[in-house]
Amino acid sequence: MRVGVPKEIKVQEYRVGLTPGAVREYVAAGHKVTVETGAGDGIGASDEIYRRAGAAIADNARDIFAKSDMIVKVKEPQKSEWTQLRENQILFTYLHLAPDPEQTRGLIASGVTAIAYETVTDASGHLPLLAPMSEVAGRLAIEAAGAALRRSAGGRGVLLGGVPGVQPARVVVLGGGVVGTQAARMAAGLGAEVTVIDRSIPRLRQLDDLFAGRVRTRFSTIESVEEEVFAADVVIGAVLVPGASAPKLVTRKMLSSMRPGSVLVDVAIDQGGCFETSRPTTHADPTYEVDGVVHYCVANMPGAVPVTSSQALNNATLPFGLQLAKHGFAAVLENPHLRNGLNVYRGRITNKAVAESLGLPFSPTEGLAA
Repeated sequence: MRVGVPKEIKVQEYRVGLTPGAVREYVAAGHKVTVETGAGDGIGASDEIYRRAGAAIADNARDIFAKSDMIVKVKEPQKSEWTQLRENQILFTYLHLAPDPEQTRGLIASGVTAIAYETVTDASGHLPLLAPMSEVAGRLAIEAAGAALRRSAGGRGVLLGGVPGVQPARVVVLGGGVVGTQAARMAAGLGAEVTVIDRSIPRLRQLDDLFAGRVRTRFSTIESVEEEVFAADVVIGAVLVPGASAPKLVTRKMLSSMRPGSVLVDVAIDQGGCFETSRPTTHADPTYEVDGVVHYCVANMPGAVPVTSSQALNNATLPFGLQLAKHGFAAVLENPHLRNGLNVYRGRITNKAVAESLGLPFSPTEGLAA
């Protein structure tokens, strides 16, 4: 198969769809890989390094999209990219379609077969291609919160871990999944007072055992969320409904009862955000203030550490990508986990959560033919 890797064009996105090591695996399996010039600059991988790995180098993205059977990316395609996609072509990347009707319409119009990293599953029902970036984002969320808490950044002027004799920051994590667990780990490690809120009692038990009392856990109700958010210095939004828009757990009205200068970090922003006042920001301009509360809503947080992120992502995506390269769309029909990743197929939405979030028709994957 002809596999193409365009350079990421989202603002300050430095990750790359295939690392040189992953390229070697594709080439060893008999596939032809073409990488856009400069695609690996963000991870320190020059065109020459990619050539040594066995890739051809294209002068521009246009050649990548025109000549590839499968496009491997990191972030969702931008308009200049989805207009170049076509029928009988596979797109393998993060999509996050639920809050993005324009991209969804573009993919539908293109006729492309679009497989989303964030909805591919494993035998345990987990999301193995989302997990590594969730780990990175969860850890970065606490770094971002610490910076935003500084008075010079508009925050309360509180040190996350405090110092002897001074109370540390209170950090509330909404969601006890991968992002929430990593955020809680980092915050507790710095000495903050941490509470994780989740709707799963079994998950709260797991977290209680994992942190051995260093982190408080609470069952999620309207009352518990309000109590914790109103007393918090930092709130990390880490909720996830696979494929669907994130629920809004913190409303605009609630902001007036929060501590002035407190910080909201919305890691769920790719899925529309879990705070009513969230809107996507960039690494270049990451925060804004609403009603005295600082919001950090960078939509590609792991892009800030592209070497770590690209390697971790490729470790997870490689087995699935190789299956797609070997078998084409037949891999989706044969592998139920890849089939769960199928979001758009030849003009139809094949992920129920995406369809419901956007109010569009849903086409089940049963009965699809290669």
